[in-house]
Parts: sequence; C-alpha cells; structure tokens
Amino acid sequence: MSQTLSASTLLAVPLAPLAGAVLAGVFGTTFGGNWIGRRLSHTLTILGVLIAFILSAMTLKSVALDGARFNETLYTWMVVGGLKMEVGFLIDSLTAMMMVVVTFVSLMVHLYTIGYMEEDEGYNRFFAYISLFTFSMLMLVMSNNLLQLFFGWEAVGLVSYLLIGFWFNKPSAIFANMKAFLVNRVGDFGFILGIGLIAAYTGTLNYGEIFAKAGDLGALSFPGTSWMLVTVICICLFIGAMGKSAQFPLHVWLPDSMEGPTPISALIHAATMVTAGIFMVSRMSPLFELSDTALNFILVIGAITALFMGFLGIIQNDIKRVVAYSTLSQLGYMTVALGASAYSVAVFHLMTHAFFKALLFLGAGSVIMGMHHNQDIRWMGGVRKYMPITWITSLLGSMALIGTPLFSGFYSKDSIIEAVHFSHLPAAGFAHFAVLAGVFITAFYSFRMYFLVFHGKERYDQNPDAHHDDHHGHGHDEHHEPHESPWVVTVPLVLLAIPSVVVGFLFIQPMLFGDFFKDVIFVDAAKHPSMAHMTEHFHSAWAMALHGLQTAPFWLALAGVALSYYMYMINPALPAAIKARVQPIYTLLENKYYLDWINENILARGARALGVGLWKGGDQAVIDGALVNGSWKLVRGVSGIVRWMQSGFIFHYALVMILGVFALMTWFVWGDVFMQLIK
Repeated sequence: MSQTLSASTLLAVPLAPLAGAVLAGVFGTTFGGNWIGRRLSHTLTILGVLIAFILSAMTLKSVALDGARFNETLYTWMVVGGLKMEVGFLIDSLTAMMMVVVTFVSLMVHLYTIGYMEEDEGYNRFFAYISLFTFSMLMLVMSNNLLQLFFGWEAVGLVSYLLIGFWFNKPSAIFANMKAFLVNRVGDFGFILGIGLIAAYTGTLNYGEIFAKAGDLGALSFPGTSWMLVTVICICLFIGAMGKSAQFPLHVWLPDSMEGPTPISALIHAATMVTAGIFMVSRMSPLFELSDTALNFILVIGAITALFMGFLGIIQNDIKRVVAYSTLSQLGYMTVALGASAYSVAVFHLMTHAFFKALLFLGAGSVIMGMHHNQDIRWMGGVRKYMPITWITSLLGSMALIGTPLFSGFYSKDSIIEAVHFSHLPAAGFAHFAVLAGVFITAFYSFRMYFLVFHGKERYDQNPDAHHDDHHGHGHDEHHEPHESPWVVTVPLVLLAIPSVVVGFLFIQPMLFGDFFKDVIFVDAAKHPSMAHMTEHFHSAWAMALHGLQTAPFWLALAGVALSYYMYMINPALPAAIKARVQPIYTLLENKYYLDWINENILARGARALGVGLWKGGDQAVIDGALVNGSWKLVRGVSGIVRWMQSGFIFHYALVMILGVFALMTWFVWGDVFMQLIK
C-alpha cells in the first residue's frame, strides 16, 4: 500500500497549465509576435489542463484507495525572525478532491471555449488567461501554508479581473472588473489581518504547526478586550471568504461579472474562485471549531445570502444573471453548512454544485450562441426542438440544482438542511428557515428560466433589441432560427451532465459518513453534534432518496416548479398583474436592495470625502503647512533675529553688556519688592 506521493508528479499538476498559459500568452499574442496560431494555442493550453486532470485523478485514486499522503516544503523563500515563508504541498483527501474538480471543470471550459470564442480576436489571450486561472486555483488548494494560500487567493482575483474585463472596449466590462477587484480587496483586508494574527501568536504559517497550537490560541484573549483571540482570527478569515465567495454584503461584484465571456462565468462561478472561501474555512476547521461566536456569524451571513439572493433571481431576465444569482444562493447554502460545523457537507455541496452549475452556465452559453447572442429569456421560447442536446443537459442541470431525489444536488442540499436542523447554535433557527424557503425560491426561478427558454411560444423573432449580446463585437439577427451548438460545445455539456446526475449517489456515503475526510476535517462532536446525528439517521443513498420524496424540501421544490409552470406557461398574464400589485417590492428587488446605491453614494463618496479631508486638512494644512513649511519659517525667523544681534560691531556688544548688567542689578535690588507686591 503506497503511503507517499511523488513531489515531481505533484509539481507537474499546477505547472502544466502554467506552461500552457505562458506559451499561449507570450507566443500566441502580439506581445510575443504571434508566433503560434489559434489551433496550437488552444492545443497547448488544453494539453496542459488535461495533464493536470490525469495526474489529479491518479492522485485522488492513491489518496482514497491507498491512503497516500504528502505534506512537504518544496522551497523556502525566506526566513524572517524565525517565521518561515515557504512553498509546499499538502495532499490529502480534501485537496485531492478539489484538484480533480478544478481540473475537470477547467478542461470542459477549455474545450467549450474553442466553439464559443471562435470568432473573437482575443482567442489566444483568452486561453492563456483561463489556463493561468487554473494554475492559480491549483496553487491555492494544494498549499500547505497560509502564505501560498494567500498567493493563490490573490492570483485568482487578479486573473478574474483580467477575465471579467476581457472585452476591455466595453465600458460595462471595465466597470465590472474594477468593482470585483475593489470589493475583493475589502474582504482580503480582513483575510490578511487574520493571517497576521495567526503568524503573530503561533510564529508559523504552516497548517500543521498552526493546528498543533490551536488549543493555545483558544485560551488567549484579544489584547485589551474580553474577546477570544480565536474568535477574532476566525471572523477576520471569514471576512476574506465573504469577499471571495460572494457572501452578503460583499456579494455585489458577482452578478456584474457576467460582463465577461460565458466560459469564465462557468469557471469562476462553478468550481474555482467563488469556492475558495468555502475550501479555506473547511481547511481551517480546527480553529473555527473553537469559536461558537464565529460559527453563529457564519450561519447568519450564509442564511441571508441563501435566501435574499434567491429572491433577486426571480426577477432577472438575462439568462446568465439568473444562473449568477443561483450561484450566490448556493454559496449561501455552503456557508450555512460551515456554520453548522458540517464542513464535509459544505465541501460535498461544493463538489456537486461545481458540476451542475458549470453545466448550467455552459448550457446558457450554448443557448446564447444558438439564439445568435440574445441573452434575454423573454425573447426565447420553444428552443427545445432546435437545440435538443442543450435542452436535455440544461434540464438535468436544473433538476440537480433544485434537489430532485437521486440527482447530485439532492444529496448535498438535503444534507445541508438536515445539518442545520440538528445544530444547537442560536442562529440555527433562522438559518433552517432560510434554507427551506430557498428550496422553493430556487425551484421557482430555475424553472421559470427553463420554461421561458425551452418551452412555450417561439418569441425569438419578436426581440426589439438586436444588439443585446454577450459576445463582444457580434450582434445577432433575431430573424434567424435557433440552431444547435457545435460538438466542442455540446460534448462538455454531456460530460458535465453525467456527474451532475450520479456523483451525489455514488459519493455521499464515503464523503459524509465514511473515512474520506478522516484526520482532514475536525469537528467537536460534543459541542456541534449535527454530523453525529446525521450519521445515525443515514442508511444508504437509495434509502435517502426514497425518504426524500416524503420530506418538506421535495414538496417545496415541486411547488416551485408547478407555480412557475402555471405562471409562465398556463397563465402568462399573471406575473405582470402581480408585479403591478407589488411594485414597491419589485422596485426593491430590481435595485438589488439598493446595496450598489449605498456603496456608490454613501460608502464611496464618504471614503472620498474623508480622503479629501485628510489630504487638504492633514497633508496640506498640518504636514505641509505647519510641520514642513512652518518649521523652515520658524528657523528663518530665529536665524534672522540672531543674525541681527550678531552684527560684528563692538559698540553693539558693549551696549548689550551694559543692558545686561543693568537688568541684573535691577532684579537684585527690586526683585524682593516686586515679589511681595505680587503676593
């Protein structure tokens, strides 16, 4: 039985996509003279990701079946006062699973991009970006220390900035990527504070060494307060996760990131960037288990995100934005699971969600291509007969999303609801209501989109906007009939549909109730008994599916599907009538709870006013005016007086001496009299 993994093999996993990115990004663009063409560029990047996927699958096999592990430092960057800054890999079941998910979804996106970006001038540059994104995410999940984690964390943020603003001639894309970059900096400020506190109190950035000192951290208070130090650390770390994993109120960047091409929507919002926060909290479970305050905070934030972001999905008409708000809601579900100490359930939903959400995004992109780059679901309808492969795969993805029994999303989503139900934390009641209500909402907006796109009357020839497109520089002619996408688009859809259906059934037992995450994820069963209770009630995947037909989540999902069918297929006049009666609520949702307005008009303007005040009052008036200019003016004045006194004439000096003697004599003679008068 193999117990170790090869460092050189593991190193090849992130370096293969990096090599493809460098070759395509340098030699396939004007920067390097366009030495290689489109075919060679996509071949090199796809080959790099394919190598990474094959090696990742082999690693997962060794980890799961042979118990192999790897935890070594590969390179020491520097040592500062005993604090080691290193590059190293920690390969266990959590890492191996993430490696396979990231590389598989990335490989599907790379293949899909051949068809989707076929006409785009930045074809080679796009392949370089998505391959570089894959390298960054792999470095994040494979790290064995917080320094390398932070490098991957910032690298995926930087590349996402480049991808969201890929069409840099579109003002909306530039605004969106800047928004994503700035909002993530807010979260990253908290994240770096958490890392700094860990380094300050443990003297290390290595996971294993930090976890060994977790008990000592739990016994300390934050200086000057009665707060537990570990609570402050965990909340700071989670603020980083709020930015990267788009949790309320730092979620505002994610819907706008739809301005980028559809393939990166799938890559960023399915298995990679937005799940980095979920992965990080799961990895740091030994610390989070020490603070019920931090777990309650996580529960509340996740519940708000799961419920209220779902509401926004109901009113969206852009096919990609519907899926984007679905991503926000599902990230809220994962966060709720983290707060309930069901870390393995959160990671399990991360995995299942990666497959069916990538499928839905790529399916949406296929529809956009088939509809000649129309994204408005109000001007679709009847697409099923024109795009049968896109239709059936999108249906499977939607059924997985709403938690249909036997589909992958059912096992992970119902496990989250059950974990929150068994939680003893004070915030668990609100969280349980939010995730239950979210089931109905998810089913409603998911099948609203499905019915409007694939069923009903054909409306593609009625679209008044011939330029509502996702594909830069390519309008669409609404008089052309829809058409099925080429095989490089449909094959990834089919390959993603398979795990979207079966992966939950196959892996729920080992991942949640077996030894898959043993010694990787830590739960204090005495304080947080959710997983223990779930283990007692679990019998088999088949039994869970049968029981699921009798539970509230199934009937809520069925009600959501039925209501959406009635409102958009049977009685299509009803939505407009409801909208007219609840116009204030609709306006609130349309303005996304006014969070963008608050950010732009209160927070941003307030920050600017503060900056201007510090600039003019602090920098110009105090620093430049009083300290810098004031000091030299004072020196000039004193030196002028001294220069006048030091005239060089003897009679001046004699006069000063005489006056000095006179003053002394006056003081000695009249000093006592003067003092008595004062008294």
